[in-house]
Amino acid sequence: MSSDSRPTVLVTGGAGYIGSHAVLALHDAGWPVVVIDNLSTGRREALPMGVPLMVRDIADRTYTASALRRNNVGAIMHFAGSIVVPESVARPLDYYANNTVASHALIAAAVATGVKHILFSSTAATYGSPERVPIEETDPTRPINPYGASKLMTEWMLRDCSAAYGFNYGALRYFNVAGADPQLRSGQVGKGATHLLKVASEAAIGKRDHVDVFGTDYPTPDGTCIRDYIHVSDLANAHVAALEELIRKPDESFTLNCGYGRGFSVLEMLDALDRVNGTPVPRRMGERRPGDPPQLVAANRRLVERLGWTPKHDAIEHIIGTALAWERRLAGQE
Repeated sequence: MSSDSRPTVLVTGGAGYIGSHAVLALHDAGWPVVVIDNLSTGRREALPMGVPLMVRDIADRTYTASALRRNNVGAIMHFAGSIVVPESVARPLDYYANNTVASHALIAAAVATGVKHILFSSTAATYGSPERVPIEETDPTRPINPYGASKLMTEWMLRDCSAAYGFNYGALRYFNVAGADPQLRSGQVGKGATHLLKVASEAAIGKRDHVDVFGTDYPTPDGTCIRDYIHVSDLANAHVAALEELIRKPDESFTLNCGYGRGFSVLEMLDALDRVNGTPVPRRMGERRPGDPPQLVAANRRLVERLGWTPKHDAIEHIIGTALAWERRLAGQE
């Protein structure tokens, strides 16, 4: 696609962990990009020089519609939202407000201003506890926590509004996103992080004194949860390919799993981190967290075939190495 034919892309939550990597991928590929982020968890420093940032909440429908018009936006990548599963169980109203209600406002603003393409950051949590792995996109969606439910509701809104108002959309269901930009331009920063690799990397460089393992009695080979870990830069590149597909085929929408099609248990990930780091990280075994299914592994055939997507960062040691390098960089800046 020539640069002259590319629409301006609004990235919501573009200063956050995954959103900032998508902005980097778009910017590197020459797409015109603008970002809206309330900076509740995002950072200005994660954005490339020259990318405009509007510090606002997408729940402000009037402002969002004005921003879409003012920047002549033709496509949206929607990342803004809350993402912590146990927190969603404890504070469901916050998740339905930040994820579902705010997405309603964004979609309404997009319809009002004639945006033709929306790419949505969804999640494997929409499947709940799957009946089989790897999980296909056609498998039942039965979320077991408010986080997954809030994301699935947004998928439903996109499906119904696409049919009614004439835009197309892609819903990308992420599995476990990990690692950092190999050039260390961005990575995961949020305080109170719950992602395994983020927490383990902090422990590896001395920011924490141990790693908690939540649940050792799951029906898995070593008793700990199994997840499909995808490098954040591979995921960002999948977003660019998905956007190009939406523009190429404006009458088609799609839902795609984003993962590598293989799973690692919590203990396997910690063993790999110990090998990469060269020093064991202390572990503390604990009870299960609410809302965690035993095993989530993607069937990614549709992603590979439809988008022509080929991962470049899928070696588990590389994923862990970028996460550790990012933590060391953060520690050096403090």
